[in-house]
Amino acid sequence: MHRLRGLRTWLTLMGGALGGPALLLAWPGVALAHQLNERYAAPLPLIAYVGGAALAVAMSFAFVILRNAPAPRTEVSGATRLVPRWLRLTLQAIGLVAWLWIVVQTIGGGAGDGDVASLFLWVYGWVGLALVSALGGPLWSWLDPFSTIHGILGWVAGRLGLSGGASAPYPARLGKWPAVIGLAVVIWLELVARVEGGRSLGLFLIGYTFISVAAMAYFGRAAWRANGETFSVWFGVLGRLAPFALDGAPEDGRVVRRPYTSGLLSAPWNAADLTVVALGTGSIIFDGLSQTQAYFDLFVKTGLFGSTELRDSVTAIAFLGSLVAIVTLMSRRLGVAALGAGLLPVAVGYLVAHYLAYLLVDGQRIIAALNDPLLRGANLLPLDLGFWEPTLFLPTSVLWSIQLAAVIGGHIVGAWASHAVMARQEGGTTVAAQLPLAALMVALTTITLWSLGQAVLITPSG
Repeated sequence: MHRLRGLRTWLTLMGGALGGPALLLAWPGVALAHQLNERYAAPLPLIAYVGGAALAVAMSFAFVILRNAPAPRTEVSGATRLVPRWLRLTLQAIGLVAWLWIVVQTIGGGAGDGDVASLFLWVYGWVGLALVSALGGPLWSWLDPFSTIHGILGWVAGRLGLSGGASAPYPARLGKWPAVIGLAVVIWLELVARVEGGRSLGLFLIGYTFISVAAMAYFGRAAWRANGETFSVWFGVLGRLAPFALDGAPEDGRVVRRPYTSGLLSAPWNAADLTVVALGTGSIIFDGLSQTQAYFDLFVKTGLFGSTELRDSVTAIAFLGSLVAIVTLMSRRLGVAALGAGLLPVAVGYLVAHYLAYLLVDGQRIIAALNDPLLRGANLLPLDLGFWEPTLFLPTSVLWSIQLAAVIGGHIVGAWASHAVMARQEGGTTVAAQLPLAALMVALTTITLWSLGQAVLITPSG
């Protein structure tokens, strides 16, 4: 009876917190979002795709629970490999040049499609590097311009005979929460303030650089990167899926080859890591929902909260806060490691589904940036870019298939990883213990595919 009451409590919590977003499913509508300029009339109704995907996620949980396979070994396999010094230096140079380019444009540049603040920070950074970190390896460890700037300043200070003394010990009680706060700020810039690029985003980068370099100087570069630097922490958490992982400090240049997803099971998890994953997952879902006609009709058209920033702040805080609260409460039942391992593949699947088109289309703007680096009307490339616009070169049907596979695949991997972690815990795992996570994932799958389907699947009648 106690377990049944606990299960009812979890389902009630999830229903209440996710009920608001789920109500959006009741509003019909069409929205052109997710970087798509073409409508795709699917051979099946949207409800068939959404229902089938939700069923697939539910069945994946049923399969791993009923099969009850023993926990896999978590030892890392493969020899340690050294990343060539020339490659590390090249990546550091690329990161520094990108940083300098943004700063120069911010101070003395104009405006246009070649805006490198949005290109490098949002397109190649927030989306591209996130995918590389999750599917490849720790590329950010050497691209990171903040660490490079800190290293250059430290070298200059040494040459001048200036010494700042030993670094202060990093307070253990802070953990990774400074990075969590930074991630919340970045999400606010993207979803609420809508700082898409230009001088505002460049000024944010400059301010963030001062904070990061100063914190590295005070606490030490390694300590701040591991705990306080938002992008290092975010990309590091995503990297638990990747086949390559750092072996030691980035300056050592060593990586180890390991099986995909093994980092989900072997790496330690804490509450801050779990919050990072919840915020990352929730921000992607909210971004999709906020671009639907239903969101417009419910919150924008009615003028419910007045100003745009107030409206988006309230809805974003309500949605993200509810999801973080649910995940935190569920972690007390399932364990932080099991829930983190279950949700991280989901976040990566959502990254692919929601932002792949954005990366493929807006990533082409590097051509405009190289043609006019300072946005002053230059024409440096031997190309006629007067009427050029980035286009999606993938058929929309192929893109939808990739999106569908990414969402479902992420949930299936998450179901397996969560079960594997719980199987290794003392007392093993039970069906009742995993039902709340299964219900949460089915709800998230339904909401996500519905929001994607508003742009891709639904066509006007008549």
